[in-house]
Amino acid sequence: MKIEGRALCLGLDIDTDVIIAGRYLRTKDRSEWARHAFEDLDPSLAQRLEGTVIIAGKNFGCGSSREQAAIALKEAGVRGVIAPSFARIFFRNAINIGLPVIECECTCSDNEAVSADPGTGAVTIGTHTYHTRPLSPRMLEILSAGGLVAYWRGRR
Repeated sequence: MKIEGRALCLGLDIDTDVIIAGRYLRTKDRSEWARHAFEDLDPSLAQRLEGTVIIAGKNFGCGSSREQAAIALKEAGVRGVIAPSFARIFFRNAINIGLPVIECECTCSDNEAVSADPGTGAVTIGTHTYHTRPLSPRMLEILSAGGLVAYWRGRR
């Protein structure tokens, strides 16, 4: 499984309230969450998420344990998230809904080409290649299935 897209570079401590503000959680409409992703950080950001790989600083997905944050990113067309560290609950929520996440400390410029392989831990941004710990075989199976629900349905 490979993740490919263009880099969207964000900072440290991007919390779930910044990813999708609580005021939008009154609906279960995932497309609504996608339209408002990162709205309080940059109102134009949601329109630019399609086809991106988010490259962020430490502690991505901290804050509330809302699964809707990972869902909003996937629904908006984000292909994956790469950061040196994640809030554990966000990390598992992302894997469970089929959004690839990789723990890697790297640098980027917006719109650089990104290619990452969660199975090998290789991450290439522009002309720089980084190596990190790959995801476990079980996590790769869940991602390949499209998320935890699809994974278990396929095992029946």
